[in-house]
Amino acid sequence: MKQGDVLDIRVDSVGFEGISIGRHDGVVVFIPGALPNELVRVKLRKKKKKYFESELLEIIEPSHHRVQPRCEYFGECGGCKWQQFEYAEQVAWKQKHVQDAFERLGKVLYGTLRTIIQSPAEFHYRNKMEFSFSARRWLTKKELQSGEEATQKHFALGLHVPGRFDGVLDIHECHIQHKLGNSILDKVRAKALELNISCYHDREQVGFLRHLVLRTTLATQQTMVILITNTVSVDQQKQFVHWFTTEFPKEVPEVTTVIHAIKDTLSPVAVGEIQTTVGNEFITEQSYGINFRISPFSFFQTNSHQLTNFLQATFDAALFGNNDVVWDLYCGTGSITLPLSQFAKKVIGIELVESSIQDAKANATFNNINNVDFYCADLHKPSTIDFLHTLPKPDIIVVDPPRAGIHEQTLRTILEIAPSQLVYVSCNPTTQARDCAILNEKYDVQYLQPLDMFPHTFHVENVARLVLRNT
Repeated sequence: MKQGDVLDIRVDSVGFEGISIGRHDGVVVFIPGALPNELVRVKLRKKKKKYFESELLEIIEPSHHRVQPRCEYFGECGGCKWQQFEYAEQVAWKQKHVQDAFERLGKVLYGTLRTIIQSPAEFHYRNKMEFSFSARRWLTKKELQSGEEATQKHFALGLHVPGRFDGVLDIHECHIQHKLGNSILDKVRAKALELNISCYHDREQVGFLRHLVLRTTLATQQTMVILITNTVSVDQQKQFVHWFTTEFPKEVPEVTTVIHAIKDTLSPVAVGEIQTTVGNEFITEQSYGINFRISPFSFFQTNSHQLTNFLQATFDAALFGNNDVVWDLYCGTGSITLPLSQFAKKVIGIELVESSIQDAKANATFNNINNVDFYCADLHKPSTIDFLHTLPKPDIIVVDPPRAGIHEQTLRTILEIAPSQLVYVSCNPTTQARDCAILNEKYDVQYLQPLDMFPHTFHVENVARLVLRNT
């Protein structure tokens, strides 16, 4: 086997990153876009130490779980990579990935693997979308194959192609965002083209338009639109910003908040310094009896349709008592901490990001919650570990870390404090299983509860209930 070979391969499975896997003469081949049990024709692209990467050329025998993708950008956009996969089969594989992470990778014993909780909404479920402007529009395969001269090559408003920080597809319809978002994209794009406004060039670091962020709520049906630009310097730019902050809200009355922010740094992150706010400074989501005020750049669970199920699964994983002290580590803006206050005597939230802690405190005040304390601290620093020992000892710890998992010294601190129950919420079952293997020194994993927060992607959320072992 060598680079450039064309082979027919039967697909065995789907890996943790959503890429299908087959074998030829015992050698593993990664096949993006293929589905399990399909017979496919591939071209070998790159040879790695233990596998080949390949390009899918033809589906010889399609899976009966293959469906027609709804999105015209499928296969080129960096968003949904499983739209060709029947939804029931998507979640079945996500559950299997949780099982494999604990049994095969982490080698962690657990009591029960519960049936994955599907998302109530398969499409139009995302309450936040970050779109990028680019002076280097990525041409689709259809455009390239047409042989026609491409138009508007220096303007794109859309999503990045996989693996390219400077490649942006000009998106006219996204099926996972709120339906209103598509008309907002079209209006902003049309006005920018009319006024000949420049887009940001990632390589040359010039251009005016940077990002367009859309945020929506399910319970209150509110919409926030954030335009992020470089500093306004010429008349056309002033005219565009004036239109965005005065005329645009009238053209789309469903929008409740319009914000213009400036970002002059090289960072690709869609945040900026707010210059103008029209309407409310925040939008409000409701779940589990709590009103969550969401500020422009704060984190909030992205699938509002699944939020109540997510919180219920988290709270079901602990047996709360009225006199319990609960710690919520990596608490973010308090989306778990605040509802938790209904079950415990005291809840303490710890989070690194200062703006998230400010949002959490504001939401506690907004909801008249008085039994929650929030602290801004880095759980990776030894000084924070010392600080944790000054807090009331927890009966229960809830932890929801980033994809990298729990820092090793935090794991050791949890083992030292040894609360009777742990609830481990994770968006990455592989690092969750790794951490549970360490926690297994004192804790048993009673059950695992997967949830699908992101249909048409390979991502899966998992809630693990751990109990202190009797010694």
